[in-house]
Amino acid sequence: MTKFLDIALIITSVGLILGVILQSKGAGLGGLTGADTGGVFTARRGIERILFWVTIVLSVVFFGLVLAIIIRGS
Repeated sequence: MTKFLDIALIITSVGLILGVILQSKGAGLGGLTGADTGGVFTARRGIERILFWVTIVLSVVFFGLVLAIIIRGS
């Protein structure tokens, strides 16, 4: 069980890191290619909204896995 939790934590960590990196604050996904977004405050649409919610879910899963590892280790 401990190996499963460790592997799940590693996979979740990598996914969370990628999700945060892809969310360039204020730039949107178009900023990764050098496109001008035109404004600072824009609504999340399409893939940006999905990426936002995936990051939230991954952070909750990460927190739960860390708690499970701590409780399991005690």
